[in-house]
Amino acid sequence: MENINAVGRRKAAVARVILKEGTGVITINKRPLEVYFPSSILQFIVKQPLSALDVVEKYDIHVNLDGGGYKGQAEALRLGIARALVKINPDDKSVLRKAGFMTRDARAVERKKPGQPKARKRFQFSKR
Repeated sequence: MENINAVGRRKAAVARVILKEGTGVITINKRPLEVYFPSSILQFIVKQPLSALDVVEKYDIHVNLDGGGYKGQAEALRLGIARALVKINPDDKSVLRKAGFMTRDARAVERKKPGQPKARKRFQFSKR
């Protein structure tokens, strides 16, 4: 099996995923998963698509993560891994979609409008 590439995005985070057969090692920006994401919750989020298909020990994953915060990066990585797994076996798509791992969460920060302090907030209105 050759390397499988996929991209996952969430908010401002972009995860470029390279998946190949191996022993279950996940490397993010040349650092192990446990070092990059010390929080066990974020590690769980990243591994969700693998454990849904019961292939945690089957693939080595190399990731280039950029932008956003740690939660957005973890969810971007989850989407990237799910997309890569579907490229390997398209039959898995229904399982991953039902679990909600194939959906790109399109919510992002709304832009700031001119003449206002924030995106929705207004300066105080004075009638007189």
